[in-house]
Amino acid sequence: YTFKEDAEAHDILLCIQTKKLVTDEDRMRYDGGQYYLKSEEEMRKLFPYAQQAIDNTQKVADRCHVEIEFGNYKLPQFDVPDGYTAWEYLQKLCKEGLQKRYGTQAKQHEERLEEELAVIHKMGFVDYFLIVWDFIRYARENGISVGPGRGSAAGSIVSYSLGITNIDPIRYNLLFERFLNPERVTMPDIDIDFCYENRPRVIDYVMEKYGKDHVVQIVTFGTMAARGVIRDVGRVLDLPYNYVDSIAKAVPMELGITIEKALQHNPEFKNIYQTDEQARNLIDMSKRLEGLPRHTSMHAAGVLISPKPVDEYVPLSKAADGTITTQYTMTTLEELGLLKMDFLGLRTLTVIQNAAKMAGLKDDTLMDIDFDDQNVYEMIGAGKTEGVFQLESAGMTQFMTELKPENMEDIIAGISLYRPGPMDYIPQYIEGKNNRDSVTYDCPQLEPILAPTYGCIVYQEQVMQIVRDLAGYTLGRSDLVRRAMSKKKADVMARERQNFVYGNEEEGVPGCISNGISEQTANKIFDEMTDFAKYAFNKSHAAAYAVVSYQTAYLKYYYPVEFMAALMTSVIDNSTKVAEYIQVCRHMGIAVLPPNVNDGYAGFSVSGKDIRYGLSAIKSIGRSVIDGLVQEREENGKFKSLKDFIERMTGRELNRRAVENFIKGGAFDGLGGTRKQFMQVYGSIIDQIVNDRKTTMAGQMSLFDMVAPEEK
Repeated sequence: YTFKEDAEAHDILLCIQTKKLVTDEDRMRYDGGQYYLKSEEEMRKLFPYAQQAIDNTQKVADRCHVEIEFGNYKLPQFDVPDGYTAWEYLQKLCKEGLQKRYGTQAKQHEERLEEELAVIHKMGFVDYFLIVWDFIRYARENGISVGPGRGSAAGSIVSYSLGITNIDPIRYNLLFERFLNPERVTMPDIDIDFCYENRPRVIDYVMEKYGKDHVVQIVTFGTMAARGVIRDVGRVLDLPYNYVDSIAKAVPMELGITIEKALQHNPEFKNIYQTDEQARNLIDMSKRLEGLPRHTSMHAAGVLISPKPVDEYVPLSKAADGTITTQYTMTTLEELGLLKMDFLGLRTLTVIQNAAKMAGLKDDTLMDIDFDDQNVYEMIGAGKTEGVFQLESAGMTQFMTELKPENMEDIIAGISLYRPGPMDYIPQYIEGKNNRDSVTYDCPQLEPILAPTYGCIVYQEQVMQIVRDLAGYTLGRSDLVRRAMSKKKADVMARERQNFVYGNEEEGVPGCISNGISEQTANKIFDEMTDFAKYAFNKSHAAAYAVVSYQTAYLKYYYPVEFMAALMTSVIDNSTKVAEYIQVCRHMGIAVLPPNVNDGYAGFSVSGKDIRYGLSAIKSIGRSVIDGLVQEREENGKFKSLKDFIERMTGRELNRRAVENFIKGGAFDGLGGTRKQFMQVYGSIIDQIVNDRKTTMAGQMSLFDMVAPEEK
């Protein structure tokens, strides 16, 4: 530890880590309180006989020289086919993709494609795009569902042409500069959603392609937050649980709360601290440890890909399950210029994929559906949004019934507005939508930008467009203004207000006044932008999510049985959710049939116009038993009786418990007999079959095989 007075806090930290109490006799400890970083004077006093050793310490330090290089990208190279450079290959793929995406209209968008490619080339991200294109191509070719894209990458026509994203940036007015800005050089960040179950296969492919020593998962540190650290310290000090719990609960439940903030804002907490000596000690010790790493875990999605073996750039460690992870967190890796990819697992994609498979739809059909289908919007507007991605919470359902969406723009806006902060503008948005004549614009230039959102500023992209179209900023510069607004940088804002209203010749900004907008109007618009920018949402991100929302709603409307079966399978381990969705099925007029060994599968499945309950939702039935059951049924026909089932399934990991649970779950109800009868006889059937097998084991003779049948 660093300072002398850290000794006690350090001792408590040791106890937290080793799960001991401070009062325990037999535990790891650093006795004597001398393990702090001492000054040179203290060391010279302590070791008067070894002055040379102290001098040598300095000499060793002087010889050490480490340079950590920041900001210089270390991107892996993508192997391109012979005869191409990476740059030529990227251009070829993009031009082919543009033609495929836009057909006869491709010519109109060539200029934007060229501009984006030039920025990507100049910033040195050619290999980056090829790497992402490659593993997404692998996923699609191998039947692994990929999301339409998320985050600001959806604003890029290069991403769209390469098939990295599936959202047309032209149609939804998305901006490339929100994603890559030549005036602010940072690594592009493309987050990809994969089907939850198959995500590991994509990571395995990347490991195979770039080498296991070039690809590792990223570490994260669980830190001791305000409430948690008080509980940890209280346990180690052996204080009564209820006493510690009441103190921890006095810390407000807020994002980013610290003990210091809680003492300032919560009189009750401050009072405990000032009047109770024991609590004061507990809180003081907790303050010392707050924010320190408590444990390490693996980042849910982050994967690092490096040009040389990873250990040449960063230190590595082994997770509890043997997985290799970095010792640096994501932000440090980015500062070092290393390539981090986010492979996100999205449960909804698994639902979409399974529903489409049951409905007999091809994988890519759901990107070609009609995104203007009024039946789907009417269903959402009627509040029938159970199971619809992002729209199924009670508050969101209520909002959709008020909003009555008519197109994708409404869904995108809905997802963006339904968050703390922007919620205040929901009434204004709904009023504008229902009464379009009431929408006014401070100047004509605002209308094309704000018309899709009925006069409200909802998106970060709109803020960028306003400063570009009204004051003549470049798009790159407009992104910098948007960032300053969202981070509430007062000094930058004051300077930009000046530029926005009056212009700045030196920096090449004409300003609003030169564009025929009055000083008063320009200031008013700037004020409104500043208000909204604190909450404004990234439209590219919302658009990507809105596509998934629409796809789930489309499946629910046109393929309700398949959709609900896939949805219930995705929450099969959560009995509360399953029960909730069974009620939804009943309201939709879909019967949920009990499990049946002759008709069911592991997950919920379609049985005519009804849904058959999933066999793995029955308690204590292992997946291997169900796989064996389905295989046996498909190879040798349906089961005729309980005895037939046990005979055919013996040797396929079937045990007494599984048979009993199949009976109680009603899976044998169709085999002629009551559950009570089955419960009485199944034990003796199993015993009989086991005994028969023992006496007639394959290849063995019994004593009776030596005599004739009549004597036997």
